[in-house]
Amino acid sequence: MSIRTRLLLLALLVTLLAASFVSRRFVQERHHDIAIVAGRLAALAASVSNTLGERIQGTEQLHFGLARARDLDTRDRGACSAFLSQVRDKYPQYTGILTIDPDGKLFCDSLNTGRSLDLTDRDYFRRARVAHDSVSMEPVFGRLSNMAVLQIAYPVRGESGELKFVLLASLNLQQLAQDRLKIALMPGAEVVLLDHGGVVLASAGGPAGRRRPGTSVAGSPLMQFTGQASGARMGELPNPDGSIQVWAVADPLQVREAAVHVLVGYPKELLVAAANRQLVEAMAILAVAAMLAFFGVWIFVEMAIRRPIATIADMVTRLGRNESDARIPGPHPRGELGVLMDVLNQSAEAQQAQRAAVDDLNARLRDGQRLESIGQLTGGVAHDFNNLLTVIMGNAEVLQARLRDDPALEGLAAMVLDAAERGAELTQRLLAFARRQVLEPQSIDINQRIDGLDALLSRTIGAHIQIRFSRAAGLWPALVDPAQLDNSLLNLCLNSRDAMPRGGVLSIETANASRSAEYAVLNPDVCAGDYVMLAVSDTGTGIDPRVLGRVFEPFFTTKEQGKGTGLGMAMIHGFVKQSGGHITLDSELGQGTCVRLYFPRAPTAAPRPQLPAAGSGATGGSETILLVEDDAQVRRYACEQLNSLGYRVIEAPHGLQALDIIRSGLRFDLLFTDVVMPGMSGRELVERAKDLLPALKVLYTSGYSETTLLQHGRVEEGMHLLTKPYRREELAHRIRAVLEASDPA
Repeated sequence: MSIRTRLLLLALLVTLLAASFVSRRFVQERHHDIAIVAGRLAALAASVSNTLGERIQGTEQLHFGLARARDLDTRDRGACSAFLSQVRDKYPQYTGILTIDPDGKLFCDSLNTGRSLDLTDRDYFRRARVAHDSVSMEPVFGRLSNMAVLQIAYPVRGESGELKFVLLASLNLQQLAQDRLKIALMPGAEVVLLDHGGVVLASAGGPAGRRRPGTSVAGSPLMQFTGQASGARMGELPNPDGSIQVWAVADPLQVREAAVHVLVGYPKELLVAAANRQLVEAMAILAVAAMLAFFGVWIFVEMAIRRPIATIADMVTRLGRNESDARIPGPHPRGELGVLMDVLNQSAEAQQAQRAAVDDLNARLRDGQRLESIGQLTGGVAHDFNNLLTVIMGNAEVLQARLRDDPALEGLAAMVLDAAERGAELTQRLLAFARRQVLEPQSIDINQRIDGLDALLSRTIGAHIQIRFSRAAGLWPALVDPAQLDNSLLNLCLNSRDAMPRGGVLSIETANASRSAEYAVLNPDVCAGDYVMLAVSDTGTGIDPRVLGRVFEPFFTTKEQGKGTGLGMAMIHGFVKQSGGHITLDSELGQGTCVRLYFPRAPTAAPRPQLPAAGSGATGGSETILLVEDDAQVRRYACEQLNSLGYRVIEAPHGLQALDIIRSGLRFDLLFTDVVMPGMSGRELVERAKDLLPALKVLYTSGYSETTLLQHGRVEEGMHLLTKPYRREELAHRIRAVLEASDPA
């Protein structure tokens, strides 16, 4: 037996019990029956109001459909009127349907009168002209039909928003009142529709001529009762003949918006008569109630059980097809079915969130692959380009020194040297963006680094900008390359200066910051731990939100053409990420920008020993150096420079020949080797050489961080590295420092 059958049997049992109860207690419940009649009166008022609301809603839907009908998109007045006439025949609740041109002139109407009307004085038309996708309503007496109608206007607009015409449907209020009264089966009841001014729009039932359409009840007790608080209410008011009339008012929101009041009146003496008649009609009414109960149970089972189950089944099917955007729209029914719907929606939301997380991870993977590709390309180019720049810069430096007596040629040599340095700087920025630059992180106090740059920043930024410092007390030491930190801070300050051409405030702030594991889960680019924060903020022009997400892209700049390479922020981003930190940027157009750099906290152990500080000038020596370099030009340049510094040089073009020299027993004091070489790398050469000479001192040279010598672009503890391209003075200082260092590398 189905649930529907069981509920029908239950309804039958309840009906039989109700029949027995009504038969036994009907006389004692006379007053209750009177209240029921009053309730019917209120229900009739609500029915009229609801029907009016439904017809208003139906008119909105009709307008929406007609607005897209091609038959109305014409200037053929006859064809347009004929089409509206056909529509009106299908909807007899309207006295007419017409279209109004934007200038207020009647164009076509369902009555096909051919009249010319100017409707610019109608309030509903004026409101419809400025409305978008909403109707405007006003109760009036129609000029074409001379009947009380509710005018419902809808603006029809083109794709660009221009008003094409206004659709107008005239809802017959008199017919509505008569139909509802006829359906209510309440002899003696009176249905009255009033506007806000007290004019009778429609009247059905009641004594003839008491309240004719067009007459006014303004100032009367009935109008005062109507003007009380909105909502459903009842009251007793005297008629002009002295009789008492019970009135019910129903003003739901949609009807109030139409400026119409719905009232239903019933003579008070008929209430008692109706209660008496119910004794005779009890069984018939009970039979009708039973039928309605059976029908209600049928509808209840359909709406509350079968349809929700079908909806749940459809939802499960869609989830099985991986439609993560599928949802069961609310409101959900109460009880177990509603709980199940909520659970299914939550499952769909979780599935959608998982898919979004997967898409985000895929996007990050694509970005990582793109960065890796750029890094490999940049690293390969940088290795060869840095070799070339080493030769160019070194020889240009030599030429500049030897051409002191010829200013013209010395200037050319200086120009070559300057161009080579700019090429080296560009290469370094590309490597920084690709996270392939060589870093030498140290445990430093960022506050001290800022103090050291104070004078430089003041000169560089200019007097029109006020610089404010906020140094945190007890700041943790940071593990970061100090030279790259200085360069990044200077770049950020220059960007802030350019964003404040008319002056402003530049703020530099430091602070300790800790990131929890929960924070790291929500921000996959961040690792949990302690960080030292360096923030640079300004009160400049800010960055357009539409391009805010591109500020870290290489060669993207918000500056004017020719005023920026577009590598500054990309270099800073790459440097911070390669240092094991993270970066955030907040900007508001017209308010300013704040960039925060987070560097990992240095361990409490003392920082690694630093090489002796270099003095001024190039210092040479008389030691013997084994030079291993696969690039012939670089090898020749390095050999000449070392010879000019007084050193004795033994050359080897690759690692195997260098090993043969070591095995031969030839004495030397320092192994100066390139890292990236074909066949045997510099790291492999050193490992095998130290098997023969454990106390061997080593100086590496490379222009690319993706080598076995480096860990994530950082120089390993105890290693000595000279980064290409290098100049003669840098070569001399580093060679001397390694030779004089107490620990061999």
